[in-house]
Amino acid sequence: MVTLQDILTARERLRDAIRPTPCPASDYFTERTECGAVYFKLENLQRTGAFKERGALNKLLTLSPEERQRGVIAASAGNHAQGVAYHARRLGVKATIVMPERTPLIKVSRTRDDYGARVVLKGTNYDEAYAEALRIQQAEGLVFVHPFNDPHVIAGQGTIGLELLEQWPDVEVVLVPIGGGGLISGIACALKEKKPGIQVIGVQTSTIDSMKASVAAGKLMELPAAGTTIADGIAVKRVGELTFEMVRRYVDTIVSVDEEEIAAAILTLLEQEKSVVEGAGAVGVAAVLNGHVPQAKGKRTAIILSGGNIDMNVISRIIERGLVKAGRLVQLEVRLPDRPGMLARLTTRIADLRANVVDLHHERAFSKAGLGEAMVEVTLETTGPSHIRELEQALEELGWQVARK
Repeated sequence: MVTLQDILTARERLRDAIRPTPCPASDYFTERTECGAVYFKLENLQRTGAFKERGALNKLLTLSPEERQRGVIAASAGNHAQGVAYHARRLGVKATIVMPERTPLIKVSRTRDDYGARVVLKGTNYDEAYAEALRIQQAEGLVFVHPFNDPHVIAGQGTIGLELLEQWPDVEVVLVPIGGGGLISGIACALKEKKPGIQVIGVQTSTIDSMKASVAAGKLMELPAAGTTIADGIAVKRVGELTFEMVRRYVDTIVSVDEEEIAAAILTLLEQEKSVVEGAGAVGVAAVLNGHVPQAKGKRTAIILSGGNIDMNVISRIIERGLVKAGRLVQLEVRLPDRPGMLARLTTRIADLRANVVDLHHERAFSKAGLGEAMVEVTLETTGPSHIRELEQALEELGWQVARK
């Protein structure tokens, strides 16, 4: 088991290389949740965009000269990869990283091109990449740097807990993402040993909540993924033996959030906090926003935003879907007479009602409209649901049929 002394030692070891991350209070989330106050621990502001470099560097600094000479290997969905690659380069250690084939391009390019590691893409998930990394390790005699089931890695992640207590000593509840369990094991140990009354709550994606299932069963469980997830950084089928025992000892409860909740949390953080946070890093926010953490009601609550390495294409899709759900982007089908000037009349009426046309498709031959009619599919930017209803009513008053897609 990792101890508080291990974490304190790790902090001294990392002091000159890892800068403390901010932990500001959020007025927006404090006002819109039942928490007494909400703080965000901004690990997405680390040099490599995630907390992982703390544990990776702590592990690298414990290697012997002979081990450094041999080089290291790691398996990762991206953030651990970047942490190992970046600090291995700083220390003059050769690094090989095995990543799942679906790893976001931004994580692959940074690991390989920015931080100089040899990248091997293998498998559809972390577990398959992990198996390949073990094979290469045996074949080439490299030192394996585990992303979570390693005492030095756990101790490095635990330094976040020490910082948090120094920044907000009166914190009462802390929400931490869980994948393999390394992050929450270190943080929970630091928090509970320093302040036993604090509540530590883990958050997983319901797509693959292997730690939650393992704790409930009282033994390690291996879960197949129930589908793809935007929280790829915590999509782990089987948690570590060490992290499982530490979670059972130090963590109060574990909750799950679904994909729509995670996407909405990412969008809210981007829009309200001006923070870019990846899916795995946003699960704590998703849990609070959707009422999954009744323990936080009226309590001073800190949420770990563990990483910000998200693919821009994913952000684009999340923004668009979020705008649709919020009623700020709508697609209408309008059936109108197929006569000269009708299309201009439609767009003019839309403009009069202060909506902005994003896209417009005018169809005759392949639509369900009758002879002498045309179907226009128009995508609009609006100010919200009431604005959409106003648009629909105004177009219907012109005698046109309107349907929302």
